[in-house]
Amino acid sequence: MPRVLLIEDDQAVREGLQIALTYQGHTVEAVETGEEGLARLTGGTADVVVLDLMLPGMDGFEVCRRIRASGDLPIIMLTARNDDIDVVAGLEAGADDYVVKPAQARVLEARIRAVLRRTGGEPRQAEAAKAGPERHRDLAIDRAGLVVAKHGRAVALAPTELRLLLELSASPGRVLSRQQLLESVWDQGYLGDSRLVDACVQRLRSKIEDDPGAPAYVQTVRGFGYRFGPL
Repeated sequence: MPRVLLIEDDQAVREGLQIALTYQGHTVEAVETGEEGLARLTGGTADVVVLDLMLPGMDGFEVCRRIRASGDLPIIMLTARNDDIDVVAGLEAGADDYVVKPAQARVLEARIRAVLRRTGGEPRQAEAAKAGPERHRDLAIDRAGLVVAKHGRAVALAPTELRLLLELSASPGRVLSRQQLLESVWDQGYLGDSRLVDACVQRLRSKIEDDPGAPAYVQTVRGFGYRFGPL
């Protein structure tokens, strides 16, 4: 049974979502501050975090950064409005997805199940295991072991970042549109927006590129999407 940590300071919203998600089959622990949420995560008692951005004390952006710095736990952020600045800042802080308030429980529940599906592990293909890690200059991608290394050192990637890299690197040189990446990396038929892709690309570049401003691996093809190099 999926375990959800809900961090939301509005009591009515918190209690409403807790009841609805519990009814949907989740085990929900609800807290009202970021500090309390981080304390609860110390014991590793959640499979996914649902995080309000506008929290008293430590705000949701900082909570998100701290969760992401310590591991790859999936994070869905709640934002009060569909504001580009808030959404992009939250995604850049490490969130995997977002839901705009007022959050409908069925929409949030669908996003939770989707993020758990896509972060639950990649298929370990026998041919990939036999072939060993792929080498792209100083970047090594082990598809069987789900390990990425640069200059021989393991790179810590969040699940969505790893899935994005695996998808792009599967066909070097092929241009994939943002919509194709939304469907293959986030979820089949997923109705999201390109900000999810762009923010994840930015985070991935910060970890695998020597110069994220002039990327050698995850390259932008203006007007079309992204491709994996070096060619």
